[in-house]
Amino acid sequence: MHVQAHFSESRKPILHDLIQKHPLATFIIYCDEIIIDHFPLVLDNVGEHGVLKGHVPRANDLWKALGNGQQAVAVFQGPEAYITPSWYPSKHKHGKAVPTWNYVVVHAHGVPLAVHNRDWLLAHLNQLTDQQESGRNPPWKVSDAPTDFTDKTLEMIVGIEMPISTLIGKWKVSQNRSPADRMEVAAGLKDRGASGDLDMEDMVMRAINNLSSQ
Repeated sequence: MHVQAHFSESRKPILHDLIQKHPLATFIIYCDEIIIDHFPLVLDNVGEHGVLKGHVPRANDLWKALGNGQQAVAVFQGPEAYITPSWYPSKHKHGKAVPTWNYVVVHAHGVPLAVHNRDWLLAHLNQLTDQQESGRNPPWKVSDAPTDFTDKTLEMIVGIEMPISTLIGKWKVSQNRSPADRMEVAAGLKDRGASGDLDMEDMVMRAINNLSSQ
């Protein structure tokens, strides 16, 4: 991924926060051919960069490509939004502006392994479920399902565990624009209010506040 210096984000807590808030990953591995799939990954904050844990159906041949040292990448996409140049005050002065797209993304690289251990799989399902059900009252639990049903489910899935070797973050949130342009981008996003716009407005304002506090 090409990352210009002003869009680079390397702070682990911020990268981990995006992974935890947007756990559905695009998982990419090369083994004779490029294999791409999509499934949620749970992040354990252990080791230098963390460990990602997920699962796929046993019928999904992706897991058969693991275990021979192949590198993989899990891509986590955060808020994104189209940015019109009409929001830039500078555009109205000289017209030198083009449309663009703001987005935040994390690439997690590592060497994944397939996991068949029943206790690992059950602990993983509990962790994933508890994370996603934490806002519900009452939250659904894996233990709410009949034991024989859960046992059959565990037989039908394969775990994936990937210690992260490299974390790369790209926060393209208008940092390359003037202060006035950035403020109007935030205002435009807030006013438009489409899906994802308010999340991106928050990202733009955070970047503005971080710059002003330096």
